[in-house]
Amino acid sequence: MRRLKEPETTADLLLASKAVIAGTSAWALSVGVLGTDVAFMAPWTALLTVHATVHRSLSRGVQAAVSSAVGMGLAFVILYFLGVNIWTFALVLFIGLMGARLSWIRDEGIAIATTAIFIFTSDDPMFADRFIELILGVSVGIVVNMMVLPPLRDRQAARYVDSINRRMGAVLVDMADEFSESWDVEQADAWLEETQSMSEELNSAWQTVRLARESRRENPRRLLRRKFRDEDDDFDYEAVLNRIDEGISHLRNLTRTMREATWAISSWDDRFRKGWVRIAHDLGEAIADPDGDVQAQNERLDELVTGMSHAGNLPNMQWPMYGAMLSSLRHIIQIFSDVTSSRASRQTPEDNSA
Repeated sequence: MRRLKEPETTADLLLASKAVIAGTSAWALSVGVLGTDVAFMAPWTALLTVHATVHRSLSRGVQAAVSSAVGMGLAFVILYFLGVNIWTFALVLFIGLMGARLSWIRDEGIAIATTAIFIFTSDDPMFADRFIELILGVSVGIVVNMMVLPPLRDRQAARYVDSINRRMGAVLVDMADEFSESWDVEQADAWLEETQSMSEELNSAWQTVRLARESRRENPRRLLRRKFRDEDDDFDYEAVLNRIDEGISHLRNLTRTMREATWAISSWDDRFRKGWVRIAHDLGEAIADPDGDVQAQNERLDELVTGMSHAGNLPNMQWPMYGAMLSSLRHIIQIFSDVTSSRASRQTPEDNSA
């Protein structure tokens, strides 16, 4: 049941339902109103037209209509001048597939070849009727996608932001716990793999944000709602995701630095180790918690840096390595002190239950 309630599942079920409604309606109109004996063109083009957003339905619908019309014209010319045989069938497929490579119909260009196949394999092509069915199918697909709950906004990006923040916080906490006692190179490799997994999840978040932005274009629900703009619509998730990408990079760099330090440093300064561990642990918890105070760790980091800079034995330390570890924490604090860690950019369990 939890899986069925997820936004991705709901969106897929809604899209499939709209495609069924569009295809069935187009078929019913083709049979009941136009009186078509073999009604395949209308439901087929209706299915081609239903997409995740209204803007995409309009764009793909026009491409499907043009491609199908070109396929019908191609089939008509070859049938009229060359007739039907194995060679003309292969010829129409070849020309159709080459035409599908045109940039302005690339998304639905394959319809040139498939429409030609429909025409070639039908007993009576009836080009005029097929063209009317084509327009009917595209129109029905667009109307259904515009009228049946067209997606207006998408909060899935907030779920990704919250998930990545929690994962980054967990890595920092785990890193601090490990560094407080010992250091395992294999554990560092596991954290590197975790940061790579975060980057992959971030790519999914980018796709979600782009789809959400596209879903607002040519959307009739904007006209039906008196108050369209709200906090979610104004929130700049592109900026949030860019900052999170920076945070992942700095976390990955921190992990690599500490991995190399395993071989370069035989013993660590206790004051540095204890101070760094406390800051990294608390920073990880603050990043994972939407209400956590990330900025508070900046002052503690300043105190550690000041204390270490006055250490009498600083020249004897591996201070470049220490400095790299402190700089990585500084960058992460700066990144997650802004909206990337705020509740407004994240979907928490309380939001899911609301």
